[in-house]
Amino acid sequence: MKFFDTSIEKKKVLIALSGGVDSSVSAALLVKEGYDVTAAYMVMYDDPAVQESCWIEEYRDAVRVAASLGIPIVKFDFTKEYREHVLSYLFDSYSSGNTPNPDVLCNTYIKFGVWLDKARELGFDMLATGHYAQVKKQGEEYFLLQGIDDNKDQTYFLHQLNQEKLSRVLFPVGTYTKQRVRELAVSFNLPTAKKKESMGICFVGNVSMKDFLKKHISLTPGNIVFYGTDEVIGRHDGLSLYTIGQSHFGNVSSINKGGDSRSLYVVEKRAHTHELVVGYDDCEKLFTHDVYLSFFHLISGVDLHYPVACKARFRHRQPLQDVVVTRYSDDLIQVHTKDVQRAIVPGQFGVLYKDGVCLGGGVISSPIT
Repeated sequence: MKFFDTSIEKKKVLIALSGGVDSSVSAALLVKEGYDVTAAYMVMYDDPAVQESCWIEEYRDAVRVAASLGIPIVKFDFTKEYREHVLSYLFDSYSSGNTPNPDVLCNTYIKFGVWLDKARELGFDMLATGHYAQVKKQGEEYFLLQGIDDNKDQTYFLHQLNQEKLSRVLFPVGTYTKQRVRELAVSFNLPTAKKKESMGICFVGNVSMKDFLKKHISLTPGNIVFYGTDEVIGRHDGLSLYTIGQSHFGNVSSINKGGDSRSLYVVEKRAHTHELVVGYDDCEKLFTHDVYLSFFHLISGVDLHYPVACKARFRHRQPLQDVVVTRYSDDLIQVHTKDVQRAIVPGQFGVLYKDGVCLGGGVISSPIT
């Protein structure tokens, strides 16, 4: 299988080998296809105060995979860049009351930013990763297509890439299902063939995100109030620690009002009063047909001809939603959904699709009225 336009000879590839099965199989496929492959392990976070270097065991697995494939492996330290581009954004966004998605920023500024720059600096033609996505070239334009495996498709996290970056990346497992990748890992006799899926964010370690944030951002406690009445029913530790749609927070997960003891959910965060507003799961505040996106980015670099009927998702693995996209203002795109949406979270990303192609997306925001 060819992973790029074979009319252009680009044979020297740097594969980002994370120590997981997806990047391991990606490396094996590239070697099998005859590319000149070098593996690279990238260290992005290392804080002994939080946990004992979470990357060490992953690095050992990456070394074992490289050895089994007979390819060289190098190690790079990008902890400084990760702090500057990802962690700083993470803390700023939480401090402003939003709930960010650091994986999108990591892909944009680190994996396909400084990693790609390093690959080119070292003379590599392409950077390959184990993402479940596809890149196709038609004419002079590059398109980011969804991975074959709908459940593993990772284009949501890659929607901030541009034409120049797409021209330099390879996603070897994008045309396979996860099950097939596992089978290939066994057939290649890779040391990571039976390795479990890694979950979560390395730098959080064995503590919750809430406890992690408490060490890095300033928090202002406030009242928990009931939607519609503003009755004070408890106290919270800081708005930054809560997400729209979240249930079972603090010591107040339900109240009994007129015999109704259903669980409560975060429906609003009032920054000006530091109030956390909660309501039942059918609270009107949780539902909307209109989502607004700021910092809107299109992979093609060319603006849309509004209105545009397409698909969208507002969180990873959400089924694609039918939408109509219009320009709301100079700074905002309005995405009107056919079906009502529950618990749209400011700070997350809304990503657009059409006919299996990822068009781009932006940060979920609120219009200024």
